[in-house]
Amino acid sequence: MEITIKNKNPIKWATRQRLQFIEVMAYYTGVITRSDIAKTFGISDAAATKDLKLYNDLLPTNLIYRHSVFGFVPSESFQEKFTDLSPEQVLPIIARNLAVIGNPSGHEKIYGINVDLLPLPVRLPAKSVLAQLIRALKNQQRLRIVYHSLSEQENMDTRIIEPHSLVNTGLRWHVRAYSENSFDFRDFVLSRIVEAYLLDETAESNIIYDDDWNEIVVLELKPHPNLSEHTRKSLEFDYSINNGIIELKVRRALVGYVLQRLSVDTTLEHSLNPKAYQLVLQNREDIEAFAGWAFL
Repeated sequence: MEITIKNKNPIKWATRQRLQFIEVMAYYTGVITRSDIAKTFGISDAAATKDLKLYNDLLPTNLIYRHSVFGFVPSESFQEKFTDLSPEQVLPIIARNLAVIGNPSGHEKIYGINVDLLPLPVRLPAKSVLAQLIRALKNQQRLRIVYHSLSEQENMDTRIIEPHSLVNTGLRWHVRAYSENSFDFRDFVLSRIVEAYLLDETAESNIIYDDDWNEIVVLELKPHPNLSEHTRKSLEFDYSINNGIIELKVRRALVGYVLQRLSVDTTLEHSLNPKAYQLVLQNREDIEAFAGWAFL
């Protein structure tokens, strides 16, 4: 949809970027302020005010000013016009700490280089669920969710969580949160959250209490012993291995995901196919306690 300023030309790309940012911030964090725009794009407060005025002139029913937050919040009838607010578009923006995604070149290759991505299944929640989750993260509030568990004892139930971080494993997204049901910090897969409701209650648990998140361990990886000498040397070059060992500093909470993502053979006898599992874990005894599910 091409939106133009009355009696003027279509909106320029630089302005459109700021209008996109207004929509992402308003919808997902629940508020957009003048200072948000000014700080993100390095413009004056007056210029940021002008952007907000332009947005409200073009889409007068999308935002509502709230004096309590000195900014605008999305209305019940909010509908994005300048950007795609789907989770598959917004989560990479958040992960890469970008203001917006997209460019005026469309499908034309800016650098003239072909790049393709693996066609993996989409494992994301509805955008309304993600918005509630991000607002809870940003404002450190409690969240009530309806969650699909893989456990046969807990098929789908309601839980109260206090989220503190998002994680992209490369295969899926999950949120790290304190669970009031199990009285511990754990991971909740975003695509299994069916419903989410932001509670008007401040989270009592803090990231500083999540020991597995805050503690860093070192994974010592090396080429699979059943690989040929030539293949091992090629892997050492591929991974820039010094002294035969790859050392990775990882949060204890993420150990299992790293082993899974790198296809590490975690069996005691290194019995998996070395062509599919090219690396093994040298310090298994030090690591297994933190991610038992990833060990065979």
